[in-house]
Amino acid sequence: MAIKIVPKEEMLAAIGTKFEPGPWIEVTQDRINTFADCTEDHQFIHVDLEAAKNTPFGGTIAHGFLTLSLLPKLAEGNGIVPENIVMGLNYGFDKVRFLAPVKSGKRVRANVEIADISRKDDNRFLVKQTISVEIEGEEKPALIAEWLTMVVAG
Repeated sequence: MAIKIVPKEEMLAAIGTKFEPGPWIEVTQDRINTFADCTEDHQFIHVDLEAAKNTPFGGTIAHGFLTLSLLPKLAEGNGIVPENIVMGLNYGFDKVRFLAPVKSGKRVRANVEIADISRKDDNRFLVKQTISVEIEGEEKPALIAEWLTMVVAG
């Protein structure tokens, strides 16, 4: 995987570009517990191994927002940027849906596609990536999202 660098004039031609899936990342119980501490969300389904065994999931699951927060790492190296890039700014999301829980110990990876690029001025592009976070060995993705980034060139 590598960020594709193109002349500013070629940015719009990148719409529809699909990338190879990123590397697998394990969602460990330690990672879940650390996220619970950071967000102060200690709901039993995330942190209480014994109580979580008695749920339909059969054990603890990651917070949906933990999976979402992994997107910068999961999508790392996948993208289109103009030559002389100055910075990319997280612009938000048009859509986020949590479709399946990520059980503790499972691995996830991202599938990324450039859904849209709109030129805001000579040096700014709004890039929309469609992202699906796959759970290893499962059919349904953990989440799908339309992630927006403002890319600024020099």
